[in-house]
Amino acid sequence: MKHTLSILLQNEVGALVRVAGLFSARGHNIDSLHVAATRDPAVSRLTLTVHGDAARLTQILNQTRKLVDVLQVEHRSESPESHAA
Repeated sequence: MKHTLSILLQNEVGALVRVAGLFSARGHNIDSLHVAATRDPAVSRLTLTVHGDAARLTQILNQTRKLVDVLQVEHRSESPESHAA
């Protein structure tokens, strides 16, 4: 199943690399990635999509929340019905 994660992280040098490195080190492939500034210049929003089952998603969420630069993680699951026309 495809999952969309929205991550608020400190806008510091190396923050994105640490998040991407966590995924890479654990064998998770990032399908898409978008980073944008928020109204607060000290915070960025990272939106990414990944594929995986519930156990894999739980592992990703728990490990991402442990990163020092990460302030908040939200999960938005995409159901197959949402793409039907």
